[in-house]
Amino acid sequence: MFALLPLLLSLLALASAQSWTQLPGSLYCSSEAWGSCASADWPQSNVGSPLVPQAPDAELQAMIAEVDPKRVQDIVTTLTNFGTRHTLSNQTDPVRGIGAARDWILKEMQSFAATSNGNMEVELNSYIQPVTDTILFPTNISNVVATLKGSSDSNRSYVVTGHYDSRRIDILDYTNDAPGSDDDATGVAVVMEMARICATKRPAATMIFAAVAGEEQDLYGSNHLAQTLKNASVNVEGNWNNDIVGTGSSSPFFPVNNYTIRLFGASYAYPASNFLNSTELASELQEIGIIGGENDSPARNLGRFIAEIAAGASEEVNMQVALIYRPDRYLRGGDHESFLAQGFPAVRFTEAIEDFAHQHQDPRVQNGTVYGDLLEFVDFEYTARVARVNLASMWSAANAPAMPLNVSISTLIGFPAASESTPLYELSNDSQFSWNTGNDPLVASYELLWRPAGALQWTHALNVGNVGTVTVNLSKDDVQFGIRAVGKNGMKSPAVFPLPDGEV
Repeated sequence: MFALLPLLLSLLALASAQSWTQLPGSLYCSSEAWGSCASADWPQSNVGSPLVPQAPDAELQAMIAEVDPKRVQDIVTTLTNFGTRHTLSNQTDPVRGIGAARDWILKEMQSFAATSNGNMEVELNSYIQPVTDTILFPTNISNVVATLKGSSDSNRSYVVTGHYDSRRIDILDYTNDAPGSDDDATGVAVVMEMARICATKRPAATMIFAAVAGEEQDLYGSNHLAQTLKNASVNVEGNWNNDIVGTGSSSPFFPVNNYTIRLFGASYAYPASNFLNSTELASELQEIGIIGGENDSPARNLGRFIAEIAAGASEEVNMQVALIYRPDRYLRGGDHESFLAQGFPAVRFTEAIEDFAHQHQDPRVQNGTVYGDLLEFVDFEYTARVARVNLASMWSAANAPAMPLNVSISTLIGFPAASESTPLYELSNDSQFSWNTGNDPLVASYELLWRPAGALQWTHALNVGNVGTVTVNLSKDDVQFGIRAVGKNGMKSPAVFPLPDGEV
């Protein structure tokens, strides 16, 4: 009997070790691989409830249902049939070149505006680009922009973009065919289909639908548009950029890719041009690094918002959003960077897996392989699903209240004592937040969001009422926080990451 005691004790110890791993808050999942445990929810807390993604109301459901894959196909086909849409191509030929594409997009946008009862305006946002390494001669760059004015907060604006120019392998070859069916006629189709559906509606904030030019040459069109908005003091709370959104079938293929769209969101560190000089950049990055805020930039919180809206409308959009912590694909870029450079939150949508045989290629058959960005490689149903995600999320943002301003976290509450007279209530592990409530007539209340520090998405929400401060019994050391506004219609703004008080 006594000889078995060490064995029994070891078995009891093993059972105890196994049992605690099944407790709520355990970082280990017996049924899942390490690093893939969706239920890893430490720290445990009674603050708030598990976040339930906001669902679309009846109006938005009807709008999402209006997205028409056949119209998407017609737009992509028409743009492809202009032969080339290279930025330096012919601007006066009525059937070939970027000028013909521009004029057709303009005419279509004007037809949408005709249904808006005067609420949508369409214009060419143009300038002459001087000679550069990618511009061989002074060139007219024209963005086609449709603006749907907000009914109650018209200066707050949301911008969706796609570029209508195309290219070949040689970026300076502006005469030969460059179909650009996926890159980026599909993005323009998303923009145009959204403009058509929204034209007859009245969002609370302004929605801007822009087909931009000059992307392949160096983001010239989007840079001009973003600068134009910045110079006009327009409050751009988000840019939805769609670039290469035409198929989920590329290799390596997995069935879920057909229902997945990547969404790239930049950190606080990008772009460096947002900072006055290297000293300011270093100082800001030091501060963000100290508080662990590198994954809570405005762009990434916009990405979380879009992913949440898609999740709440999953039955309607039939798509999931994969948020990726990069400004763009590895060492690459796009038009959203022009908006980031002006200090606006901006993200990029791109298909789940790209096919480089069908991107920036000269159309040809070589060793039995078909090269070229051709119409036959676009899945119009996939692009329509991307349009539904864009429509659902941008419409929701435009009808929610504006994001809270001057969101801060106390540097007194929840810290060690500064002296013997430090009040006992400051010595807790509480976290206290403050923000400007303003006079937004759309606001009904505010929510505190939080998630474990390693989680991608917000996991918990606490409605705190229509107030400008809240204190919760949850340590700021272990989780990430955000504050967002909740509208009287139930729609919610993207969250704002709190900075230490005195630094907002």
